[in-house]
Amino acid sequence: MIRKVLFLLLLSLLVVSAATAQDAVTLTYLVDDSQNSQDMAKALVEAFTAQNPNITINIESRPGGTDGDNIVKTRLATGDMTDIFFYNSGSLLQALNPAQTIVDISGEPFIANIVESFLPTVSKDGAIFGVPTGTAMGGGILYNTKIYEQLGLSIPTTWDEFVANNAAIQEAGIPPVLATFGDTWTSQLFVLADYYNVEQAVPGFADAYTGNQAKYASTPAALAGFQYLQQGFELGWWQQDFATTRFEQGLSLLANAEVAHYPMLTFALSTIATNFPDQANDIGFFAQPGASADANGATIWMPAGTYIAQTTSHVEEAKAFLAFIASVEGVDTITAKVPPNGPYLIKGSSLPDTVLPAVQQLAGYIDSGNSYPALEFVSPIKGPNLEQLCVAVGTGQMDAATAAGNYDLDVERQAQQLGIPGW
Repeated sequence: MIRKVLFLLLLSLLVVSAATAQDAVTLTYLVDDSQNSQDMAKALVEAFTAQNPNITINIESRPGGTDGDNIVKTRLATGDMTDIFFYNSGSLLQALNPAQTIVDISGEPFIANIVESFLPTVSKDGAIFGVPTGTAMGGGILYNTKIYEQLGLSIPTTWDEFVANNAAIQEAGIPPVLATFGDTWTSQLFVLADYYNVEQAVPGFADAYTGNQAKYASTPAALAGFQYLQQGFELGWWQQDFATTRFEQGLSLLANAEVAHYPMLTFALSTIATNFPDQANDIGFFAQPGASADANGATIWMPAGTYIAQTTSHVEEAKAFLAFIASVEGVDTITAKVPPNGPYLIKGSSLPDTVLPAVQQLAGYIDSGNSYPALEFVSPIKGPNLEQLCVAVGTGQMDAATAAGNYDLDVERQAQQLGIPGW
């Protein structure tokens, strides 16, 4: 009798053990290799797996910029994508052919947690493909406030005022503008962060551009961003070794007041706060100035998203992870590890009182109504070669007009590939 009981007990333990092993799931999560993205992903994975011990999530890294875009596209096209992946929302997502590559999550209850303005940036034909991961961001000018205080400079609200500030900074022996062309994606900000000014000058430009009725080369307000890059090179704004300086090297120069300005997205603030905590409060933000002080405002980037590849064998577990990201608890998990770079787009979430001054300055543009989404969030078209063209202009290899014309051709090919009407 005792043997029988022991046998049944052992059998039950084996069954439980087998069931436990069977329930254990390992997911892979592809994330770009920036410190901000890596820190955020690690925090989310650690918190989620602590609550779900049967799920393991391994993080894989990829480069940013065009190289990273190509890796994502190739892995999706070949069926070799990780279970879940972190990637842009907006036009770059549309280029992934999401209806054929990404799981539709439109029927999931956690979609109700997401601020509605984000959903169109991860949607197509009624399907929703991702959840916002991180904060919205501002695109504009990060600046060192100590340099401004030292030289008695005021925040410029026109491009001419910005040029004048740069002249004063140069006279003081400080490179006025940081260029980190060693990471080519960083070259695009003078063009992309100028979209608020484009929209003010040419209301409805996005629709005309999407419909093949407006071009960068023939629209002065849109051409201006390329001209700013050419002007920066010709006036010697960049620091030494600008062609090879990498993103994080550049942040060190900005934090330590070795350069004055950096055209950049505010996501860089969290890296500065992590690597240079004593200088993080010395970094401010202002919108990229345009032609008129009366139409001064900031260009806003929607958060990137986390998506589920259709090739995953663990859809439900992946959806559980997305549900965690799209919750106030998920937001708090990110905030505890990565200082916010802008507002979250999860309902019920809030920014801490300790938010960096630059984030407060960005919020001021948003709260006052002086902000507008970047073009890639109001049009499905973004040419993939923009960063290479911007590097060419910023290093003096190509003039602004030629680059804008080449970008129009790049956009045309992209629009045709996406099957946009009118192309």
